[in-house]
Amino acid sequence: MQISVTDAKSQLTELVRRAEAGDEVILTRHGHAAVRLVPITAVADKSSRRAALAKVRATVANKTHDGPDAAQSQDFLYDEDGLPK
Repeated sequence: MQISVTDAKSQLTELVRRAEAGDEVILTRHGHAAVRLVPITAVADKSSRRAALAKVRATVANKTHDGPDAAQSQDFLYDEDGLPK
């Protein structure tokens, strides 16, 4: 949505609501795009970031499992001298 700055003055509350809802609101001046209204994303504080990291670490720790040893997982491709079969 594009609207002139002059018209936006009387509709500012509604334009802010639309921008917060995800609509693209562009204010124009003399027919040219001047600014875009976008919602501000909340910045996480230290405790919530630490809680999120702890949750990720716990999830990863629960999903890890031992796989084959990389040094021996492809041994069947080589002979006793280390050359390809």
